[in-house]
Amino acid sequence: MKTHLFALLLLPLATACTSGPIVKAELDNEVKRLCAIDGGIKVYETVKLPADKFNEWGQVNFYRPTQGENALGPEYVFVSEIHYYRKGNPQMARYDIKVIRRSDGKLLGESISYGRGGGDLPSPSYGSSFHCPKEYGDIPLLTKIFNQANKE
Repeated sequence: MKTHLFALLLLPLATACTSGPIVKAELDNEVKRLCAIDGGIKVYETVKLPADKFNEWGQVNFYRPTQGENALGPEYVFVSEIHYYRKGNPQMARYDIKVIRRSDGKLLGESISYGRGGGDLPSPSYGSSFHCPKEYGDIPLLTKIFNQANKE
């Protein structure tokens, strides 16, 4: 009975040892492949704004990330979407952030990135992750779309 119980306790560890690192490496390769296809920041139109719309670090001061689609106020739509290719452990997802001008519906720019999280052997430490490209996210995107009008 003890041998049977011991075998049942080792089964999850044995399963993780045989598939964990392989699945993790395969997902990392898929993340790299997808990043090469469409990952990165793309700016379709820049917007010149007065200096009072920026903070001391050159970032727009009207960005309120907790406000969802209204994070950029009444003039722009902020869209943040996550598509999970795989949920659980490990997981793999595509992150897409878009800035759209409300007045004409024009897409001003977007940031697309991919990531993998988890897939490690069970341990008390935090799981590993892999993300690309190097530059992605809301702040880098907004910094590239919005420019100070009086700056050269």
